[in-house]
Amino acid sequence: MEAFEGAVQRNAVNFSGSGQTFLSSFRSDLKETLLPDDPFRHLKGQPAGAVTVGLLRYFVPILEWAPSYSFAKFKYDLLAGVTIASLAIPQGISYARLANLPPVIGLYSSFVPPLVYALFGSSTSLAVGTVAGASLFLASIIGTVASATEDPQLYSNLFFTAAFCTGVIEAALGILRLGILVDFLSRSTITGFMAGTACIVILQQLKGFLGLLHSTHRTDVTKQKSFFTIFDLSLLLGDIVEMAECGAWSFLLWILAPNETYSECGLALSYVTMFHHLDTNVGCVFAYLVHAEDHGIHIVGPLKKGLNPISISDLNFQSKYLSTVMNASLMAAFLALSEGIAVGRSLGILKNEQTDGNKEMIAFGLMNILGSFFSCYLTTVNYHAGCKTQMSNVIMAICMMLVLLFLAPVFEYTPLVALSAIITIAMIGLIDYEEAYRLFKVDKYDFCICMSAFFGVVFFSMTIGLLVSVMLSILRALLYVARPTSCKLGNIAGTELYRDVMLYPNSKLLSETLIIELGSPIYFAAAGYLKERILRWVEEEENIANKDEHLKHVILDMGGVTAIDNTGIGMLFDVHRNLQKKEIKISLVNPRPGVVEKLILSRYIEIIGGEERVFLSIKEAIALSHFS
Repeated sequence: MEAFEGAVQRNAVNFSGSGQTFLSSFRSDLKETLLPDDPFRHLKGQPAGAVTVGLLRYFVPILEWAPSYSFAKFKYDLLAGVTIASLAIPQGISYARLANLPPVIGLYSSFVPPLVYALFGSSTSLAVGTVAGASLFLASIIGTVASATEDPQLYSNLFFTAAFCTGVIEAALGILRLGILVDFLSRSTITGFMAGTACIVILQQLKGFLGLLHSTHRTDVTKQKSFFTIFDLSLLLGDIVEMAECGAWSFLLWILAPNETYSECGLALSYVTMFHHLDTNVGCVFAYLVHAEDHGIHIVGPLKKGLNPISISDLNFQSKYLSTVMNASLMAAFLALSEGIAVGRSLGILKNEQTDGNKEMIAFGLMNILGSFFSCYLTTVNYHAGCKTQMSNVIMAICMMLVLLFLAPVFEYTPLVALSAIITIAMIGLIDYEEAYRLFKVDKYDFCICMSAFFGVVFFSMTIGLLVSVMLSILRALLYVARPTSCKLGNIAGTELYRDVMLYPNSKLLSETLIIELGSPIYFAAAGYLKERILRWVEEEENIANKDEHLKHVILDMGGVTAIDNTGIGMLFDVHRNLQKKEIKISLVNPRPGVVEKLILSRYIEIIGGEERVFLSIKEAIALSHFS
């Protein structure tokens, strides 16, 4: 009896309350939600000057790494920057054409945004530029309200406006620390979406890659023209020079396709870049020498020299276009952020670096806002090439500046078939069939999410594919909330451990006592299910119990219940009333401070028998429940 009284006294110590007011509790929860990494913890207790400098270094990362920059790092950044710029030239032109924009805009978009990212970006491993997925996605939406051929100026202006709006959304999410919203685009969604996008892009490159006359810019297979129309007889009867060049680039594509691993290794990226240059340069020389246009070989066409023209006055916010632009911007922002942050975090792990997703959002937002003022369209993470610091982006921008000032006309002879080959090579690398197979083996639901994104993009549209996949991901999360983890516990023989009887069938069930573990927050969506689950276990125990050993105690292990709402508390009252009719007592084990405070205020603890019905461990609950 003395042991019982001592244990009750120990338990009673835990019920003095959390000592937090509603406002302080709300502030603490909000901080944990928006600032889980507590990025300003090192500034606590510092003088005002140090706090100001610390905040500047946080929001402008170049102030943090630039003072310690060394020539040893510069050598790596120089190689990486030149390598990235070399790859950005043909891909910038290619992706601009994919978006139905003038090719020079692709070069503009690889000049200003990298400079902005060098100032505000936090990742040392990433470079920025245009990407195929965003190019095609924006073209598919903006193309519904403006024609790239009938009104190219309006079409380009809407692209700049979309880049501005996307930047505002990205920066706002970063400033408000709402990176949690981007997490709704799971890795499975991105894998399926990018693979579906890659398939669409590859199909669209048939026109340039195989010298076809008919094609389409739609982003779904079901509405694309049939292959009988696409494979025009001109392909078979066309000029022998064009067919020979198609064959040459087909061979180059076959050689390069297995090497699409440059996102993982700077050396491999340099290797592929060399072949991209070979592809582009040989194509330019060949097209120039044989007068390609006279033989039906399509080339890029005029590329005027000069730096980015100012386009801030070209931003178009007319009401008849604004809804379409905002729709495109919102989807593009989440897509670009989720992909960019995921890549940055993955590379950060390899280099043992911490990547702040919210800081990256701000950097992406600023580079798109400022880029839209200088004739750039949407940019995001594009390459990884062994960079040591963000200086590689500065070097890339300088290289692109030199190209725009002096070398742009050289690339006007680039055959479109060469650009189609480059795009196709890049797209093959986005089809991650190994990841899809791994999902199939590990998690069938994640595999379904991945496939829904893939088939949605391929057979319907990029927007539908993305939305369906996201809705399935949210449905899964809601199912976890509505059907939280709970299990019946038994004792592992010879120990004081209590584990799930389904996982440990040899565990021993106690006579007259039922132990149930509640392993998740108890919210309104789950309250009904938990009530039915608890009462069903009670009924099962009563059915198997002997007449002399009927069920007397139900112990609820609440260590995993991190939160409870009013409906959840009501559910516990209902369970208590049902068990009270059967003369079965309830005990609670290890409830968390926020939960137990609500149970005290609602008088639930008082109704079930007071503080002596709440215990620190299952062992104490079993030992002491028999005294009451």
